[in-house]
Amino acid sequence: MLHRIISRLDSQIGFDTASAHCDIPCKIYGPISAQLAALTVIRMVDLLEEQAGKEQNIATQNTISRLISEKEEHGTKVKNEVQVIWGDYIKAPQLEAFPELHELTHSIMLTASKAKQNIDKAAALDLLTKVNRFAEIFWASKGVDTFSAECPYPPAQQVVYPKLG
Repeated sequence: MLHRIISRLDSQIGFDTASAHCDIPCKIYGPISAQLAALTVIRMVDLLEEQAGKEQNIATQNTISRLISEKEEHGTKVKNEVQVIWGDYIKAPQLEAFPELHELTHSIMLTASKAKQNIDKAAALDLLTKVNRFAEIFWASKGVDTFSAECPYPPAQQVVYPKLG
């Protein structure tokens, strides 16, 4: 019943929609979502490049549009995921131990924007490299060793993983 009342009020007043990573100190952070999003940007660039040689018809245009949309969405996701870790988890001790964090985070934001603005494989790969470095720092700040391995799915790039017990 309460839901119906609030929904009715919302339809008349139009409440603003809010969304955010919760600000409850749950301590559940990790760079994997940013890494997966960066991999998706690379994969979308690869698939977009495959479309270049195809006959340009409505089906091809639809595919291109969908691929660009996903590339954009995942570029934004990289930025959001890194921003949450940088803003909520990174504090003075991490900044002292890893003085490159500010510049690296800023560089990730700029590189994600570049990867979104263009169909540029080099920018997409650079984004993953920077996000992987961010992951190394993140795990090191928690005292967890890392290793790199090729991810088992396209685009088959090197990804930093935590060495878990």
